[in-house]
Amino acid sequence: MTRRAASEPVAARVALIAVALVFLTLFLFLPVLAVFAEAFRGGARAYWAAVTDEETLSALRLTLVSVLVAVPVNAAFGISAAWAIARFDFRGKNLLITLIDLPFAVSPVIAGMLYVLLFGARGLLGPFLIAHDIRVIFAVPGIALATTFVTFPFVARELIPVMQSRGSEEEEAALVLGASGWQTFRRITLPNVRWALLYGVVLSAARAMGEFGAVSVVSGHIRGETNTVPLHVEVLYNEYRFSAAFSVASILVVVAVMSLIAKRLIQRKARSDAPIAGAPAAET
Repeated sequence: MTRRAASEPVAARVALIAVALVFLTLFLFLPVLAVFAEAFRGGARAYWAAVTDEETLSALRLTLVSVLVAVPVNAAFGISAAWAIARFDFRGKNLLITLIDLPFAVSPVIAGMLYVLLFGARGLLGPFLIAHDIRVIFAVPGIALATTFVTFPFVARELIPVMQSRGSEEEEAALVLGASGWQTFRRITLPNVRWALLYGVVLSAARAMGEFGAVSVVSGHIRGETNTVPLHVEVLYNEYRFSAAFSVASILVVVAVMSLIAKRLIQRKARSDAPIAGAPAAET
């Protein structure tokens, strides 16, 4: 079958490659070029003014705060969930695996609405939060919670297949030789899954930077306070400040490109360093 696939007519291979290149050009390269062309339409000075505007810097700070909250939480959850699923058999294991994929199936807008119903002024916990002067919705905590929800499957989904493929023989040997649970995790488990963990962290951070739907519902769109970078781009675009909108959007494009480069480097390092452990994570 491999020989048959390699012996396809040259015309067929050229046609398939051409289709792929045309698709990538129309749906990837041209939109990216259009973003930067519009961003620099007013010149470098206008671009710099847009990306260093106080509201833009506030949006960047808030986005980074949400990433710095969501990613460590996701990493801790992913390691714990992957360890439990790969190493133990327990009642509800299949349910846990299904729930991990819930953010992939639920619209981010619906996720944001659920947080409003839970933490909003008229929500389930609203009266308690108001009585104790705690703001979640239309404030930074709500944005961090929404971002964490939509990004928490990424680390777990990278670690689970890697831990399952490696088995538990090395950990069991370490325990027999007298190592503690923490020593086993730090010296055996974590080094074996480090590339999958880093890969999941990169994906989670990139997704958190670009999250719009759930954050839009819980943020309240308060300029300079609760607008993240994607929300700030929407505000600028709705105000017909197209050059400024695309200038700020170019930041997200750069982050996306850097994430792809990091992803590729991690995949290459995982294959060269530990092909058995790294390959599943790279292909997930």
